[in-house]
Amino acid sequence: MVPGVPVSDRGAPSDVQVVPVHVGEPEVLALVDALTAELAGGGYRAEETFGYSPEQLAASDVHLVGARSAGELVGLGGVEVPGDGTAELKRFFVVPACRGTGTADAIMTALVDHAVAHGVRLLRLETGDQQHAAIRFYRRHGFVEVPRFGPYVVSATSVCMARELSPS
Repeated sequence: MVPGVPVSDRGAPSDVQVVPVHVGEPEVLALVDALTAELAGGGYRAEETFGYSPEQLAASDVHLVGARSAGELVGLGGVEVPGDGTAELKRFFVVPACRGTGTADAIMTALVDHAVAHGVRLLRLETGDQQHAAIRFYRRHGFVEVPRFGPYVVSATSVCMARELSPS
């Protein structure tokens, strides 16, 4: 994917552009906060949410992309690529008004493209068991449920998923 090029051929509205963003940008911070608030409102306790804070995103060198529509940041997603062939999606969020428009598909495409370009063979994620729409979205993108891994092993509300990637 070429940053700044409309992604209409990938299913998103023709005015949506997916470009790299930095966690320190006010719009990015606002979406991270909106995701955190949405999860908190979903009935999860603090110890049941594993989303990286802005500081953790920066320290972990997570590759973040944002979806812009009509000049506004309407979606965000990240991928952490530690260099061992496995990567993990982080902080995936689309504002409610833009859900179902293909914006999330465009973000996923950009993150998968980045992961493949960096030698990732297995892309993993964790989501909450009450995030039914997210689970359906991830399944549609080829993710399958896997045993809990890493910090999620002891979390009864965590649903872990993974997708094998092929070099392009």
